[in-house]
Amino acid sequence: MSASRRSGTTDELGPGEPGEPCGSDLLAALLDGMDAALCAFDADGTVTHWNREAERILGWTAAEAVGRHGFAGWAVRSADAEEVQARLMSVMHSPGRQVHEFALVTKDGGRVLVRTQSAAVRGPDGKPAGVYCAFSEVHAQIDLERSIALSEALLEDASWGVVLVDADLRPAVVNAHAARALGTGRTSALGRPLGELLEQGVEELEAALTHVLAEGAPPAPAEMWVTVRAPEGGQRRCWRSGFLRLASPLAEEPVPLGVGWLFRDVTEARQAEQEAALLRFRTNQLHRAARAAAECEDPVEAATVHLDFALAGFADHALVDRVAGGPRAECGQAPAPVRLVRLAATPAGAPGPSLLTGAAGLPVRYPAGHPAPQCVERAGTVRADAGPVPAERAREWALERQWPGDTVHALCAVLRSRGRTLGVVTFLRGAGRNRFERHDTAYAEDVAGRIAAALDLAGE
Repeated sequence: MSASRRSGTTDELGPGEPGEPCGSDLLAALLDGMDAALCAFDADGTVTHWNREAERILGWTAAEAVGRHGFAGWAVRSADAEEVQARLMSVMHSPGRQVHEFALVTKDGGRVLVRTQSAAVRGPDGKPAGVYCAFSEVHAQIDLERSIALSEALLEDASWGVVLVDADLRPAVVNAHAARALGTGRTSALGRPLGELLEQGVEELEAALTHVLAEGAPPAPAEMWVTVRAPEGGQRRCWRSGFLRLASPLAEEPVPLGVGWLFRDVTEARQAEQEAALLRFRTNQLHRAARAAAECEDPVEAATVHLDFALAGFADHALVDRVAGGPRAECGQAPAPVRLVRLAATPAGAPGPSLLTGAAGLPVRYPAGHPAPQCVERAGTVRADAGPVPAERAREWALERQWPGDTVHALCAVLRSRGRTLGVVTFLRGAGRNRFERHDTAYAEDVAGRIAAALDLAGE
């Protein structure tokens, strides 16, 4: 059958220029290339067009369909033919499109439930000249609608972040939850490099996206720590992320369109797990230190044992200073100036056990306002930090306070026993560690209490 016969057209468009397809051939190619089944009727209800997708669904070829009057006797049951024909042709006298569902009959006698969209075809004079009808199997249409509904729900109402990233690793679509997490609007984040949205964790995220584009989705979600650049950002967040490679369904070979990135904020849960693990470790260290110190004949040696066990995973260096002239008792008189004598210190170079350095009994030359004397005067814990300064300035800050040059964070805990102040223990951290937090203070005070008990026993 010729192309003009299949599409129900004539050669009105002309043969065209040499080497170009004629109008009827072009129309037939367009109709046969459609993903939806399409048929058309003239004003009398005679089938004029029938494409390959319609042939695939129902089995009737264009030669068998074009020229028939309606669907009666071949594509629908006789009992339903009149109703189906009336509903299809009624659109000629109605504005817009109409959607119907019909049970059509296949060539082999089976039945297929289809969903149709029909609209009137207008002639040159504007009067109704026929009807075209596009249809597809209902289950395929429902699958499509579900996919669209799922996409819209993910991008609107999902309780986790959804970001569609293009092949250049820039956000192309951002849902409301992700926009709030990134501290931006849904449109302001589009097309921007990830480095403008995240301060930390960008390299890890971009590496994951590149891997997904090249290799496909990973087998399990990944947890990534990031810091958002938003004005209210600055805090590290843990996002549990899943990735999906997006490929075009229209290409013969999979062509990556980008990556679907889904994430949830699990910071609180991960921090709780980390704190629980840290608490278990520190509790075990205190237990081991107590058992080791119990075997020491010299109470001062027992104090250094507590210091060494406390240092593991907690600080880089530690110092123990005792009050010169004996314990400092509280009384109603004005207290005398604090003078401290170095009793023990951990090696500032290679790791090793604490060294006793108090044989000479010479006071440490702490400058005014030093955290260690302040700790003794207040009988409370004092924290100090070098702050965000250049490395050379941080080194000067540490050396001025008689600490190793790599120190940037310090915590001084008072040594108290039987209502008297015996001295101070100072824990020091380098630039590779975080500053001392509140839970660090509680641990340092617990260790200080054990060291103070041992030193009090040594002074009896």
